[in-house]
Amino acid sequence: LTGAQDGSVRMFEWTRPQQLVCFRQAGNARVTRMYFNAQGNKCGVADGEGFLSIWQVNQTTSNPKPYLSWQCHSKTTSDFAFITSSSLVATSGQSNDNRNVCLWDTLVSSGNSLIHAFTCHDHGATVLQYAPKHQLLISGGRKGYICVFDIRQRQILFTFQAHESAVKALALDPSEDYFVTGSAE
Repeated sequence: LTGAQDGSVRMFEWTRPQQLVCFRQAGNARVTRMYFNAQGNKCGVADGEGFLSIWQVNQTTSNPKPYLSWQCHSKTTSDFAFITSSSLVATSGQSNDNRNVCLWDTLVSSGNSLIHAFTCHDHGATVLQYAPKHQLLISGGRKGYICVFDIRQRQILFTFQAHESAVKALALDPSEDYFVTGSAE
């Protein structure tokens, strides 16, 4: 799966030189993040205008429409994570009201899909990491702060400053004992 500054999203297969599917044409908002879900049957694309779109991967048409597309943040959606069986999605980004980390239910109507919005990360959240074993969500922000959320209780457990500049990367070890942060500095 490839995404570009011009907004295009294309899927390729290892053994074929041509694209299999073009999910989005050039001329859309820049792609900020893309992932497959754990089952590999869905892919999601976040963009610079605050949208998250999700497609079924096994498409027979060359230009399929997303089965779900909604604006998660008013400025940009920088990252997202499929939670559990992909019916729950977490997003990070920047919104005018500082609700910069959100939980969404993909199985309900778009007007009711926002489950919870966390007010955190002045100037926006840049990255997100889900820890399934502990049911925790970790986010990094533009000012170098890290927030850890309990998804079950929908609350922020703690916040600390890890860097002097924007957090650009988060990684979690497989046993979920540690996480690592990387920054713009």
